[in-house]
Amino acid sequence: MRTEATKALTALTMSEVTSRAGVRPDTVRYYERIGLLPTPARTTGAHRRYDEGVIDRLRFIRGTQRLGLTLTEIGDLLSVRDTGVCPCEPAETMLERHLAEIDAEMARLGELRAELTSMLSGMSGENCADPVPGAWCPPGCAPEGGGG
Repeated sequence: MRTEATKALTALTMSEVTSRAGVRPDTVRYYERIGLLPTPARTTGAHRRYDEGVIDRLRFIRGTQRLGLTLTEIGDLLSVRDTGVCPCEPAETMLERHLAEIDAEMARLGELRAELTSMLSGMSGENCADPVPGAWCPPGCAPEGGGG
């Protein structure tokens, strides 16, 4: 069991936390405000002092953000994690949903790419293919060779 003196020796400053976790101080303060990080202890001079666990928590937040999870989703996973249970099951559901969103976006982008490729191939000739809806040229201005 740690004593108060031991806790004081292991308390981390904001600078130590940000350096070790690779985040900025304003990020730490923001995560505190929205509840992703617990409110830290304060010194008599009102300086924040963090427990070692905050480093792991910040790394978890950064890793899950990198996977595309929102801060709300991350908060939900942290709530499960804080009970001592691994949040793999709810994370799996979230990641499957994000994967489906990525697949849909990739399909949309593939269609857009095909449309742009087709349009570009028609622009070098005399008949400039107009975007649909719309036209490249303003009303009353006919491009040379057609189109518009």
